[in-house]
Amino acid sequence: MSRHVQITIDARDPRALSSFWRDVLGYVHPGPPGVALPDGADPLAVWDEFLQQIGVPPDQWNTRSAIEDPDGQGPRLFFQQVTDHKAGKNHVHLDVRAAPGLQGQERMIALEDECQRLVALGATRLRRHEPAPPMSAGHIVMADPEGNEFCLD
Repeated sequence: MSRHVQITIDARDPRALSSFWRDVLGYVHPGPPGVALPDGADPLAVWDEFLQQIGVPPDQWNTRSAIEDPDGQGPRLFFQQVTDHKAGKNHVHLDVRAAPGLQGQERMIALEDECQRLVALGATRLRRHEPAPPMSAGHIVMADPEGNEFCLD
């Protein structure tokens, strides 16, 4: 039997980091449990109202955040607040599949285009790996706004 997974990411600012990844992946912030989001509502504002109503102190509102694939295909990402800073290289990272099925120069152009979009969202470009057939199709290593590495693949 297969299992669904949730990927948990430590963050200094869960709301900001989840918003970055929401925009990278085309995900959405889900509404609070049992609350139907009205059309056009800002889910994060609805969460603030919900947390206030259930008595959560405002200084705890940004201790966690989540995003989900609106199509229900990809894993849920959960962001939890930590006070320590990232100390070293990730042992697990995300690969953002930005050029599926493309090869060679066409692939690298698509990756560069996506890289530019993500830099505008707050990512940092770290390095580019050129295609090296047959083992590597080429990719770009990036970091999210809190320094977590990921690849455009």
